[in-house]
Amino acid sequence: MSEITLGRYLFERLNQVKVQTIFGLPGDFNLSLLDKIYEVDGLRWAGNANELNAAYAADGYSRVKGLSAIITTFGVGELSALNGIAGSYAEHVGVLHIVGVPSISSQAKQLLLHHTLGNGDFTVFHRMSSNISQTTAFIKDINSAPSEIDRAIRTAYVYQRPVYLALPANLVDDLVSSDLLKTPLDLSIKANDEEAEDEVIDAVLQLVKDAKNPVILVDACASRHDVKKETKDLIDATQFPTFVTPMGKGAVNEQHPRFGGVYVGTLSRPDVKEAVESADLVLSVGALLSDFNTGSFSYSYKTKNIVEFHSDHIKIRNATFPGVQFKHVLQKLVKAIPPVVADYVPHPVPQLKLTNSPASAETPLTQEWLWTQLGGWLREGDVVITETGTSAFGIVQTRYPANTTGISQVLWGSIGYSVGAALGAVAAAEEVDKEKRVILFVGDGSLQLTVQEISTMIRWGLTPYIFVLNNAGYTIERLIHGEKAGYNDIQEWDHQLLLQTFGAKNYESLKVSTVGEFNELAQDPAFAKNDKIRLIEIILPVMDAPDNLVKQAQLTASVNKQN
Repeated sequence: MSEITLGRYLFERLNQVKVQTIFGLPGDFNLSLLDKIYEVDGLRWAGNANELNAAYAADGYSRVKGLSAIITTFGVGELSALNGIAGSYAEHVGVLHIVGVPSISSQAKQLLLHHTLGNGDFTVFHRMSSNISQTTAFIKDINSAPSEIDRAIRTAYVYQRPVYLALPANLVDDLVSSDLLKTPLDLSIKANDEEAEDEVIDAVLQLVKDAKNPVILVDACASRHDVKKETKDLIDATQFPTFVTPMGKGAVNEQHPRFGGVYVGTLSRPDVKEAVESADLVLSVGALLSDFNTGSFSYSYKTKNIVEFHSDHIKIRNATFPGVQFKHVLQKLVKAIPPVVADYVPHPVPQLKLTNSPASAETPLTQEWLWTQLGGWLREGDVVITETGTSAFGIVQTRYPANTTGISQVLWGSIGYSVGAALGAVAAAEEVDKEKRVILFVGDGSLQLTVQEISTMIRWGLTPYIFVLNNAGYTIERLIHGEKAGYNDIQEWDHQLLLQTFGAKNYESLKVSTVGEFNELAQDPAFAKNDKIRLIEIILPVMDAPDNLVKQAQLTASVNKQN
């Protein structure tokens, strides 16, 4: 065909960049657009339970594949998605948010349409989204529409931030040249200014040369902006002790001999805290220094020799180099650094010590036991998703196998995020490798916010592990404030009936409450194979929590009380 519809053009472009599952819900302003999904081989319309869950799913999908797309309808649909979109913006996740909007003529006549505010303003929701988007595109002309679509996709991928794309209902069936698809989308990042880049490299090499006790600290944006390989090469080239933040888990191979553990300021293990804070040079890759990621900003470096490598700038001590991107800098640094570190004698790194004493099979499960033992069941290539709460803090104690993808929303921290994100992650994982396991840890309270998305997993025959940590309510909130308060209670559910209720046929529902029951599962070869959707309810004491969460809650409560 010499011409195709604009709607099909959009989906052909998404398919070209391996976005193969589209999340969202139908609404009358996007129905004609949704028709075009079925014209493109290899695409799947997820059909979510609600727009918020769809946004969470798009976030989880993008963290596995690097880009995702969600489609909502004008007004009521797009606003329902914005909490999830804001989380993607805060945490550097590339999502294309496509909104079906009323026709150009309806907008021009300022018709009093449904889903509007009744004031003739058709741009108000676009303006809302502009504050949580890297860029926006409101299509008004068919001639420029293809290039605007290309710009939107490229921007979402390169900057790893949401992009808002509004498509009027009357334009999706208009025709554009199919020859435009022959030119591949350029998803490469632009070159740095050579002079500025060289200045950065020279300054870093001088700091490395003068350092006696340097460390590498890796954070979330190393994963989000795809510099995990460059970071690994830097670790291999220098042999510096390497640590991650809670949000950085999965960015570094935790089986690497130079990996020392997770640094969370005052909440770190004492040996990790000492190793990082006594360094005379910190090479920080992809930092996102939020309160929960830093132990309420309790970093206590004893040096000012800090180099921050970011996706769009580099900071060396007090000097900032705007526009110098870390991917190219790290590639160049890895090549230049070997002679500078030739005489470096590797400092020892802290060794992980399992704190659990042997427990009998009848011993009730605790958070401490679970998270320190979990690493023995995980396997290379797993995708591990943890909910904001006990799981996100507990997983810090778990040593990941190689090539594990860690997903948590530590900065934005929207309760219930992990269930939607698990749907997106398992859809993406299936497209990458059907043997790749997706493992969700979610509290019983968080689950109640977004449980409907389990039905979408079942609809598509997806096979995640859903570990429900049943501790009778919102434990993280109880720890911060209101241990006995009714607002931290929830209605008790029969979790063993959930998969059946949502129509699962190939499933397994289990309940474990003792060390012996968990060990029996972990040692079962059949359980290790992701051939069915599974819900495993883990019974835990109400106020039981990882030690670092207890301390974080105390810090948070203190901060909340400050004038």
